[in-house]
Amino acid sequence: MVDMSLYAAFLVAALALCLSPGPDMMFIVAMGGRGGPVAGVMAAFGVACAMLVHSVAAALGLSALFTTLPTLYHVLRWAGAAYLLYLAVKAFRDRSVLGDEPDEGDVDGSSARGTRRHAMRRAFWQGAITNLLNPKVILFNVAFLPQFVDPSLGHVPGQLLLLGITLVVMGFVWDGFVGLLSGRLSALLRRSARVNRWLNIVSGTVFTGLAVRLVASSPK
Repeated sequence: MVDMSLYAAFLVAALALCLSPGPDMMFIVAMGGRGGPVAGVMAAFGVACAMLVHSVAAALGLSALFTTLPTLYHVLRWAGAAYLLYLAVKAFRDRSVLGDEPDEGDVDGSSARGTRRHAMRRAFWQGAITNLLNPKVILFNVAFLPQFVDPSLGHVPGQLLLLGITLVVMGFVWDGFVGLLSGRLSALLRRSARVNRWLNIVSGTVFTGLAVRLVASSPK
């Protein structure tokens, strides 16, 4: 279904992209720094699921709408920046300490488990929404994936989808590791209340920087 030489070239290019620090990786590091290893991995999973949505959209030709409808691009760009600023404000105002949870004895630990599940869902959705609201990711799929498609083989949407899924899996493996590592390091550092506050400020600064970068970006 795909040209294996093109697919091999794609794997090399995709690996380079995954290893290169970018907005998604910075976001995942910040999430791991704020919420610990589980939050970092769940944020990476949210980003991966959003990337899968982008890949499906590219395979169906929906992503091309952003090249013909500049207004849609700008609306999504500002919405993404606003959401990142919202996360930044939350980080700057956060006074909690990593691991703060109700006692395990509360209702046989159900309250603590519920708190952890809520934190996991929150990290997942924050990662997914941040990626979905970044039109640069959509345009990237439009520009990058077709370079490794051979129309003469037919099944172009299928080829695009395979490439997209491959990129999602590779990205999640690396980003998940990065989120896990940043979370484990932050868990050690957060034993100090002063360091805990500093990490929240760093996370808020990262979110703010990503928002500014998104606002300052252009379709081309």
